[in-house]
Amino acid sequence: QVQLVESGGGLVQPGGSLRLSCGASGIIFSTYSMGWYRQAPGKQRELVAIITRGGSTDYADSVKGRFTISRDNAKNTVFLQMNSLNPEDTALYYCHARGFSIVYWGQGTQVTVSS
Repeated sequence: QVQLVESGGGLVQPGGSLRLSCGASGIIFSTYSMGWYRQAPGKQRELVAIITRGGSTDYADSVKGRFTISRDNAKNTVFLQMNSLNPEDTALYYCHARGFSIVYWGQGTQVTVSS
C-alpha cells in the first residue's frame, strides 16, 4: 500500500535549524510532485514548499530564503531543510504526494520553535 512517513521534527530554539524527511513507498516516486504543508492550532493547513517531477521548486513567501525543499529519487525521499526558524513556524508538518487524479498525505511531524 501507499505510505508516506515523515521524520525529523522536534523542539528547537528560535534561529535554529531542522531537517525533515519524508520516505515514500507504494508509488513510482519519480513521477510524483512532492510537497510540504503545515498546520498550526486553530489555523488552516497551508502550503510550505513544493518540488515537481522535473525538480522545479516553489515556496510560501513566509519561508522563502529560509527553507529548502529537495528530493532524492533513488531513495524515494523528499526533504525540507529549515533554517532561521522562528516561533511562527511552529506547526504540524505534513508530507504530500500528488499523482494523476489522486493525492497522498503523511501523518505529520511536529515542529515546535520556542525559547
